[in-house]
Amino acid sequence: MLYLRIIFVLISLSLFSQVTVEDSNETKNETLLLSQQTAKNIISKHKISVEKQNTVPLSTADITNVSSEIDAYKRKISEIEFENNLQAQVLEKTKMISFLLIISLVILLLLIYSLYRNYNLKKEKNIELVNKNKELQLAKEKAEEGSKLKSQFVSTITHELRTPLYGVIGITNMLEDEHRELSESPHLKSLKFSAKYLLALVNDVLQINKIEENRIVLEKRTFNIGDEIEFIKNSLSFLAKKHNNSIDVVIDSEIPEYLIGDKLRFSQIIINLMSNALKFTQDGEVKISAHLADVKDKIHFIEFKIEDNGVGIAQENQDRIFDKFVQLGRKEIDYQGTGLGLSIVKQLLQLFDSTIYLKSELGKGTTFNFTIGFESDMAKTNAIINNINVDLSLSPIFKILIVDDNVINLIVTRKTIEKFNYKCTTTVSGKEALELLDNEFFDAVLMDINMPEMNGFETTKLIREKGIKTPIIALTAFDKEEVTEEAISAGFDDIISKPFDSKQLYKIINAVVLKESAEV
Repeated sequence: MLYLRIIFVLISLSLFSQVTVEDSNETKNETLLLSQQTAKNIISKHKISVEKQNTVPLSTADITNVSSEIDAYKRKISEIEFENNLQAQVLEKTKMISFLLIISLVILLLLIYSLYRNYNLKKEKNIELVNKNKELQLAKEKAEEGSKLKSQFVSTITHELRTPLYGVIGITNMLEDEHRELSESPHLKSLKFSAKYLLALVNDVLQINKIEENRIVLEKRTFNIGDEIEFIKNSLSFLAKKHNNSIDVVIDSEIPEYLIGDKLRFSQIIINLMSNALKFTQDGEVKISAHLADVKDKIHFIEFKIEDNGVGIAQENQDRIFDKFVQLGRKEIDYQGTGLGLSIVKQLLQLFDSTIYLKSELGKGTTFNFTIGFESDMAKTNAIINNINVDLSLSPIFKILIVDDNVINLIVTRKTIEKFNYKCTTTVSGKEALELLDNEFFDAVLMDINMPEMNGFETTKLIREKGIKTPIIALTAFDKEEVTEEAISAGFDDIISKPFDSKQLYKIINAVVLKESAEV
């Protein structure tokens, strides 16, 4: 409204100035006409005087006066005509300016209208955007909730599967230790292989979930490439024999003896690729080679190749072979598996800033190759090696309390601990653990987290509230990263996931006990 008022005032001023100029011109014209009439009257009088002169003689003075008056009136008429012409020019210019001003005002009015219309459109769009943002926020919250439920589901399922698997693998190892005559039994080997295969499947599902949630951080450990690949070769020998395959390993001598990197993730990559190669090759050869491709500062870039002469992959399937749950060849032969292996490989290599390449032809075989940069630093390597050295012979005898509601897992853990020549006491509940700690001294406590009535977190909190400083290690089938924050808050000293390596357990027990002794 304010803009319209301003425009109205400007138009009024323009019209008023034009009318004023026209009125002034009319006044001037009237004056000019009056002067011209007066001059005509004087001339008429002069003519009459001349006529009278013919009859009545005029004096020289009279004639001079009349001529002067006539000249004066003529000059005045000339001035008025000049002013009138000038005024006419000003009027034309004023008309032009007024016309331009009106056009400008019209344009300004259109511009203001356009701005007003755009403002309304923008306002409407903003309202739409606000509504869309609300919808997106709701969708995001639902997606996050769904992702959280998915993570909880995967975590729960993996926990429930790992718990019995820990017992199966542990009892299988116990049978091998206690009955040496069964160590070569094909049935026992099949049982152990099946348990490890199921555990690997559970770990694959958990691994995919962790990668998707960006919860994997590469670790720094020292290892030997040759030893690691040789260990993987031996662990896959059963699968190689099943398909009558040979495994050939070629390691470049230029690769340093010790490298620093995440050997666990590296091993997962190699195991998945070699397992695939062995599964899809019959009566053939699988070759793994490591070649030093480049060195930049202390980073050694090593190119790995896994080659086989198996069934190969059709060209049309090569683009989707790294997708999750993709399985090829199911119609002809049951190769087993979930179709997660290559997807995990691709995503793990991305963590190493690497890319995997595939070359394959049906009936001729498949080649996978990728390059990973590992650090080589002898000072760091020696420090890491010194930190992980384990000497069972020099270990003191510790008294350990094991708390676990699963009787089979309790037996497996006790047998593992007794191999270290430790003394063990076992209990199946947090309440009994509290009573034992009130009456007896223990060097360390191995506490299961998922127990009925009183779980490991609650039990540990009550132990700390009583002022008991005995080191407590969490034994859990959950992934370590899932429970770390809550475990630290409850008062745990360390965490180990089931099923665990006995040397790793030994190392952790010694570390927490000796640390507590040093602080005391």
